[in-house]
Amino acid sequence: MPPPLRPGPLVTLVEGVAFAISEASGDILPDAAEGLFYRSSRLLSTFQLLVNGTAPEPLSALSDEPFTATFVGRVRGAAPATDAAGTALVVVRRRYLGQGLREDLVIRNYGDEAAYCEVEVRFAADFADLADVRDGRAAGPPATVTVDERGVHFSPHGGDRRRGALLESCGEPILEADRARFETIVPARGEWQTCLQLSPVIGGEELVPRYRCGDPVERSTPAERWQKWRRGLPVVETDHEGLRRTVARGGDDLGALRIFDPERPERTVVAAGVPWAMTVYGRDSLLTGWMALLLDPDLALGVVETLARFQGTDVDPRTEEEPGRILHELRFGATSPLSLGGGTISYCSVDATPLFVMLLGELRRWGLAPEAVDRLMPHADRALAWIDDFGDRDGDGYVEYQRATDRGLLHQGWKDTPDAIRFGDGRLARPAIALCEVQGYVYAAWLARAHFAEEAGDPALATSYRTRAADLRTRFNRDFWLEDRGWLAVGLDVDKDPIDALASNMGHCLWTGILDEDKAALVAERLLSPELFSGWGVRTRASSMAAFNPLSYHSGSVWPHDNAIAAAGLMRYGHVEAAHRLILAQLEAARAFGFRLPELFSGLERAEFGAPIGIPSACAPQAWSAAAPLLLLRTMLRLEPWMPQRKLWLAPALPPEIGHLRIERIPLLGGRVTVDVDGDAVKIEGLPPDIELLDAPRAPLTSR
Repeated sequence: MPPPLRPGPLVTLVEGVAFAISEASGDILPDAAEGLFYRSSRLLSTFQLLVNGTAPEPLSALSDEPFTATFVGRVRGAAPATDAAGTALVVVRRRYLGQGLREDLVIRNYGDEAAYCEVEVRFAADFADLADVRDGRAAGPPATVTVDERGVHFSPHGGDRRRGALLESCGEPILEADRARFETIVPARGEWQTCLQLSPVIGGEELVPRYRCGDPVERSTPAERWQKWRRGLPVVETDHEGLRRTVARGGDDLGALRIFDPERPERTVVAAGVPWAMTVYGRDSLLTGWMALLLDPDLALGVVETLARFQGTDVDPRTEEEPGRILHELRFGATSPLSLGGGTISYCSVDATPLFVMLLGELRRWGLAPEAVDRLMPHADRALAWIDDFGDRDGDGYVEYQRATDRGLLHQGWKDTPDAIRFGDGRLARPAIALCEVQGYVYAAWLARAHFAEEAGDPALATSYRTRAADLRTRFNRDFWLEDRGWLAVGLDVDKDPIDALASNMGHCLWTGILDEDKAALVAERLLSPELFSGWGVRTRASSMAAFNPLSYHSGSVWPHDNAIAAAGLMRYGHVEAAHRLILAQLEAARAFGFRLPELFSGLERAEFGAPIGIPSACAPQAWSAAAPLLLLRTMLRLEPWMPQRKLWLAPALPPEIGHLRIERIPLLGGRVTVDVDGDAVKIEGLPPDIELLDAPRAPLTSR
């Protein structure tokens, strides 16, 4: 688990592959997991403001956009004082993030006398790798610093000029290796201001910040992209404030986490989360793209196109690359070219490959980007070949994982911490491991390929994949079902023994439809049992199991994306009331976190504490948590397109707490539709006349 950030309120800004974490004052303090990061390298490890030798007292931190913030403070103990309550000097710091950093610094004097001010900005760089900061490893020696007429130049210790940073300032500061000093007299009822600008150096090239001192900020690329994103978002109107605000916050966060490749600017992918996962993760991106189809299909399309570009071609035990395999993580290189290809790739994920085919199939169901989906079909077939040739390691018909070397990830499903996969008695499971949810993904991927074959007029291939899927479902329900427990095993270990812990994984099996209907009621009951359901959501591991820890990463915490998938699965099998309990619990938890669902939060009991307890190391914003409310929306609408068959299932099932729900501009078949639900009345606008509208839920089993 990543280390916690410094206690107290922090401000996080994010734009593309850059993010900044600071105190509520705006200061970036040394010896903390704070800083300005660009392409996984920390460019600023210290950035502190002093006025007359003291740090201004923070009053407020405001952020209307994910890449800008305004910090307001006052200078305590400065003369002249306006009254007994404070001083006349107010400090305003306006920070703009975008391929570098710009900070406008303003000191206002509300007194009747001129005020002498000595302004000092202290700074330092260490170029620590994000992974080192995340893992709490020492940052290493400070940067090499030189000062010239342009400003302060930083480069890694040892003088590597391929990467670095340049800090410039307006006015006439006294520049030193670790600070910039200004002396000024702020007139009565007047103000003084300056601007500081930091430019990254990548691969020996000095980058131009998107916000430059002296330029109008509203014309910057981040601002233009942001406004375009917000204009395209679906409009959600509802009488449930928590739903409306949580969906809106999720949409904003997804917009902030988008990454644009300079080589292919038309493709948008999404970073997994701030601060520890500001890069592309295959599994996270695919699930986020799926959940966000209700909002922006271009995100899902950019994800599958980008992952297809880096699909495995060779066998390499160091990275676990294999032909057809979809990447796990694309880590940016600090000195390599700016394109997404300028980094290192890890393939140690067992689930990204079938999820890739699933998302491609879902794009087809929505009737989105048909030419691009057709173009990517060979990549889908290569992914399915990986399942046969490499995923099923021992030929037993199940997809397993086992790392190729001791440097790879021990566990390669979404619960990937070393202690995540345990038996009920606490014993660690030994790979090779076949996870239950991965078999569900494979099942859904084979059915997606069968649908593709049907559309292409290849009934023999369609029958082949349907037969394989049906056989997998039969064997799965026999081998993974624990009859004496009434729940699914988390997986099968190296000896094919069922890993018998009660855990959240089985919610994914409802979502994919691999579970037999006669077992779904028992699974629904277990998911909402006191052992698994904390009152705020389904825990990753039940409290009745040995090694349960509500503050762990994967052994008892609550993950919003996991709960959104479980809710979708419950609704799919007709367990409407159980789905509603999960949906409302997540919305109530979101309210406690300022309507932003974090990556995860603790599994402590709601009845005991009355509010969800956060986990300091959790990413926020985080992509699949930001997208989770969108899947909750789709689940309540019971919206299931099948555009190649010219059918749309729409049978809304809203909780009693939500009386009205209207969603405008839902992307479908290249156009936009609006759905309005008011009690029992359902209206849809913009649906092409040749689409058959079915006011009933789709059958639970995809193969029907």
